[in-house]
Amino acid sequence: MTMVPAIFGCSGTKLTADERAFFRDADPAGYILFGRNCEDARQLRALTDELRELHGRDHLLISIDQEGGRVARLRPPHWAAYPSGEAFDRLYQLAPASAIEAARVGAKAMGLELSAMGITVDYHPPLDLRQEGAHDVIGDRSLGHDPMQVAAIGRAILDGLAAGGVTGCIKHMPGHGRALCDSHKEMPTVHASAGELAADLEPFRKLNGALIGMTGHLKFPVWDEALPATLSETIIKEIIRGEIGFDGLLLTDDIDMEALDGSVPERSGKAIAAGCDIVLNCWARMDDMVGICEAVPTMSSRTAERLAKALEGTQVADGLSDDAGELLAKRDALLAIAGEAA
Repeated sequence: MTMVPAIFGCSGTKLTADERAFFRDADPAGYILFGRNCEDARQLRALTDELRELHGRDHLLISIDQEGGRVARLRPPHWAAYPSGEAFDRLYQLAPASAIEAARVGAKAMGLELSAMGITVDYHPPLDLRQEGAHDVIGDRSLGHDPMQVAAIGRAILDGLAAGGVTGCIKHMPGHGRALCDSHKEMPTVHASAGELAADLEPFRKLNGALIGMTGHLKFPVWDEALPATLSETIIKEIIRGEIGFDGLLLTDDIDMEALDGSVPERSGKAIAAGCDIVLNCWARMDDMVGICEAVPTMSSRTAERLAKALEGTQVADGLSDDAGELLAKRDALLAIAGEAA
C-alpha cells in the first residue's frame, strides 16, 4: 500500500500542471474542495472528473464542508440554499418528528447535488452540543443543546446523505461545543470534568457506527494535560476509539489551523502517530503537501480498509436527480412550521 494518508486541497478551479504531477505521484487518500475551487456546476464536475481520471479509482474521496448556513462552499445561484443546524433545532422544539424528517430529506437533496458534482464525502453533521457562553465557532451550526436530540437529527442527516450517494462525517470528536475561542486562531482548553464531558460524548456514542469521523483541535486536561485531541494518543485510543466506540475512518480537522504548534508536516506526523488515520490539509500549499508526504508513513492496511468501507456506498451521478427539487420543497414546508426558511 503506497497511498499517502492525507487529504489535500487544490489551488483553483482546475489543476495546475504541478498539482497534476504531484497528485499522481503522491496518490493521496483524497481531496477537499473550497469556494476557490467551485465556480459553477460544469466547471466543478470537470475538476472532480479530472481528479478521478488521475487516479483511476472507482471510489475516490472528494470532500467538502457543506453543512448549510454560514458553512457552505456551494451557494446560490449555482447551487441550492441550505439552512444552519439551528433551524432544525428550533423545529425540534415544536415538532421533533418533523425536524428529523426535514433534516433527512434536506440532507438527501444535498447528497444528490453533491453526487452530481462528483463529490463523495461531506464533512457533516457536526455533533457538538451548543453551550451557553461558548465561542460562536460552533454556535448556530449545532443541532441543539440536548445529546439525544443532536444524535437523532445527526442520524437523519447521515441517512439522508447516504441515500443521496454521499458519506457523511461526524465531527468534532470528542466535542467542540465548550470551546471559549476559535481553534482556527488559537488553542481552546476545556476545563470540564469527565462527568460533565459525558454529555458531549453522548451524540458521538449514539452514532459511533458512522463511517467517517473528525477530531477537534482542543485540549481536555482531564484526559491529557499536554496534548490536544488530534495529537493525543490517550484521547484517540481511550476516548474516541474507547469510550465513544468509534471504529471508522478518523480524520484530523484542518492540520493548518493556528491552534496547533510546529510546522504542518511535523503536526501531520504527530497526528498519524497518535492514532488518526488521515491528515486533512486544506490550503494547497505545495511545500506543505510535499512535507506531509515526507513526514507520514504510507497508509496502513487498517486505514485502507476503513477508507474503502467509507467510500463503498458512494455514487457519482450523471446529473442532478429530478427528486432534489421535491425534497427541498418538503424540507421547506416542514421548516415553515417553526417559521424557518433556507
